[in-house]
Amino acid sequence: MLSRRQLLKTSLVLAPIVALPQIALAGEPETFAVDGIAIRGADPVAFFTQGGPVMGDAAHSYDWAGATWHFANAENRDMFAADPTAYAPQFGGYCAFAASKGALATSVPEAWTIYEGKLYLNFSVAVRQVWSEDIPGNIALAEANWPGILG
Repeated sequence: MLSRRQLLKTSLVLAPIVALPQIALAGEPETFAVDGIAIRGADPVAFFTQGGPVMGDAAHSYDWAGATWHFANAENRDMFAADPTAYAPQFGGYCAFAASKGALATSVPEAWTIYEGKLYLNFSVAVRQVWSEDIPGNIALAEANWPGILG
């Protein structure tokens, strides 16, 4: 049972997600990308090797899953190319919390979590905080919703 405070907090975090025109609708690409670039240009391997988002460089890019991925260096690009699913964010890089609610929303690299060896992104740091209150439960919901979200 949620307390009034938790309900208010959750509704304040969810309100911007629900109201945003950036919410993706059925038929969206399998990977969230801005101008064709995944993770807003952040290097997906760096989350694992450097402990957070590091901007990639177009000189070290790799096309996969309908988007161009940028990397800080050739070594990271090659690691990704060898096993993209090991480094790519879950749910196509869309907001993991929105996926748990059966919707798609954009994400930002700053709102990241590595949980059980997988990268998850969220719409904002505030949304990540709410998502983090029940990571296993939210992942289970998102995985159940995911097959049908893209349409």
